[in-house]
Formats: sequence, C-alpha cells, structure tokens
Amino acid sequence: MCGTKSLLSEQDLTIALVAGELSGDNLGAPLILAIKQVYPKAKFVGIGGPQMIAAGLESWTDIEDLSVNGFVDPIRRLPSLLRILLGTRDRITQIAPDCFIGIDFNFFNGLLEGMVKKRGMKTVHYVSPSVWAWRRGRIKSLRRNLDLMLTLYPFETQIYRDNGINVEFVGHPKADEISEVQRIDAKAEARKKLDLRFEAAIQEPPVIAMLPGSRGSEVKLSAPDFLMAAQIISEQKPGSCFIIPAANQKRHAQMAGLIKQHAPQLHIKLVMGESQTAMLAADAVLVNSGTATLEAMLLRRPMVMSYRLGSLTYAVVSRIVSIKHFALPNILANEKIVPEYLQSNATPEALANALLELLEDNEHPELMKRFARIHADLKRSSGEVAARAILTLCDKRVV
Repeated sequence: MCGTKSLLSEQDLTIALVAGELSGDNLGAPLILAIKQVYPKAKFVGIGGPQMIAAGLESWTDIEDLSVNGFVDPIRRLPSLLRILLGTRDRITQIAPDCFIGIDFNFFNGLLEGMVKKRGMKTVHYVSPSVWAWRRGRIKSLRRNLDLMLTLYPFETQIYRDNGINVEFVGHPKADEISEVQRIDAKAEARKKLDLRFEAAIQEPPVIAMLPGSRGSEVKLSAPDFLMAAQIISEQKPGSCFIIPAANQKRHAQMAGLIKQHAPQLHIKLVMGESQTAMLAADAVLVNSGTATLEAMLLRRPMVMSYRLGSLTYAVVSRIVSIKHFALPNILANEKIVPEYLQSNATPEALANALLELLEDNEHPELMKRFARIHADLKRSSGEVAARAILTLCDKRVV
C-alpha cells in the first residue's frame, strides 16, 4: 500500500471496532496503524485497550469491563454486558461508519455484528471463531451476519470458502513483529533489562517465565497450580528464578496476593507487562492456553501449556469440542510438539515434571525447526493484508 497517502488522505473514512480483551487489542492496534498509512485522517471508534487507543481509537468503554471467561462468567455479568452491547449498538448506528470490525470476543461481537448488519452496515470479523472445532452449525449465522472473515491461521479458511463466506487469511501480526534479529543474544539482554540477579555460581540457575493468563478468572484458576509447580521445581533446582509478567495493574495486584498466599519464599520477579521480555529471559515457559503459546513459539522458547476452566464450563466444553490439541503450536503443527495439560491433568506435579524435563536440554533443535516453519507460514504483513481487504470491502481505493 506504499505511495497511496497523497492520493487518499483527504477521503473520509470512519471505522467502528470492538475488542473485548487484550489479545484483541494487540491485533487491533496494527490494523488501525496500517489503515492510517493509507487514510491518515480516518476516524476509529468503539471499544479497545491501551494499544488501540494509542494507535488512534476513540474508546467508549474500558476494555476490562468486557473481560469474561468461559460460559458461567458471562451469565453472571449479563446485565452489565447487555448494557454495553446495546449502548455500543446505538452509538455505532448513530455514527453509521463505513464498516464495523469485531475483533475476536466472539459471542459479544457476533451479536453486535448481527445487529448492525440488519441496519445495513458492512461487517468484518477479525479472528475466526473455532467453528472448525465446535458448533459447526454456527456457520449459518456467520454467513448471514458477515461480509468478510479475516483469519489468523491458514487451516481456518476452507470451512468458510465451502460455505460461501468471503474470507481472507491475513497471518498473525506477532509473526511479523518478532524477527530473527530480536532473538540474537536476546536471553542475556532480557535478563539484564529485568534486572535478574543471581548469587555467584559456576552456572546460572534456571529461569522460568510463568504466564497464568490476562483475565482475572484465568489467573484465579491457574496461578495457584503454577506457583505450587514453582515450589516443586525450586526443591529440585535450588535458586531457580521465576518471572511472572502481569497484563495490567489489576492482574499485578491479583498475582501479588496469590504469591504472598502460595509462594512467599520463592525467587519470583513480578513485572508489569513485558511478557516478551520475560519469555526471552527464560529457559522455559509455563503458559496458559491462548495467544501466549503462539508468542512463546515465535520467540523460540520451549513451553508447557496448562489450562483450567470452571467445572461447569469444562463440563459443557468437553462435550462439544472435537479437536485433538489445545495449544496453538500443536494445532498449527497438527501434532503434539509441546506438552499440554488440561483441567484435572494440570496438576502442580505434572507441570513441574514437564518443565524439569525441558530444562534438561538447552537447545531443543528439532522443536526449534518446527517452530521456525510455523513462523514462516504465519508471516504475511498481516496488518497491511487485513487493511487492504477491509478497504476493498468499504469501496475505498487501495493502490
């Protein structure tokens, strides 16, 4: 899209976007910036987090007000979510943007997409719902409510093509952001940045990054197991250092309380943000299911994935999900290349043993080759590809 600014900068363009969690905020910001390269005066409104706001979004609601997990949490918070949903619908209707983009956050954005589509607006969904894993019947509502689906992963496109839905594989922005250059001598630099200090020893003790999630409910369910696993590792490898990057101030305060409760004696570095730095500093990563597993893979860090849901949510999910793997690297590889532990299998002992096994090998050459191949498949200048598809849908000139 180079060379278009002088031609297109004066054209009007208004886009409404909604991201309901930080992973969506991470996707929305590069998209906004890519569109602004072509339309510098474009207006962006809706709901987003700090990165989207910094990129130029006028956000109507704190993204934390939308943060939910599983099936039970949304039901519990239904009145407040409904108020936000209807208020957002009304504001979008009043503004009448060129298009609406729902970024992930599937149930909320799915409802909103249906509402604004009925009012004649063009609709885009960025990040495919897991229709390939469960609820294939939902494809009918997607076909009815969407003008364009943008997918992050190549295997997701076929089901939409088969069902007559306009789809574009755009790749993942993290694959564009994280380069080989960043990984050269990255571990030492990251440890220096985080001010990790070790007592004088012939060999530095292992460093493990632990990412129990960005939502409060995720941290509540997973962090105690993570901290107890850290205790077991410390007994096996005295002096082990653990880094926990908190997604925001609320998660930082929550984690500080859990550390005090479960592991006050351990060498734990709790930091604000800095998830990439924490993973780069680590010899191994213990990570909750989700985008963080992809990030660990792109940073070439061996990992163990763990995930816990509330018992009622898990009872529902286990009956309708039909996939072999849950960790993104395993899904993308179509085989188990990183250990994953779910629900009752995600015990502190299992997590600790899996991490201790990873720490026995400093190189993991075959795993790194697999990570590199997947990385190459996802690297597509996703912001520009997504922006081009959206502008074409909006009947805007793209040179």
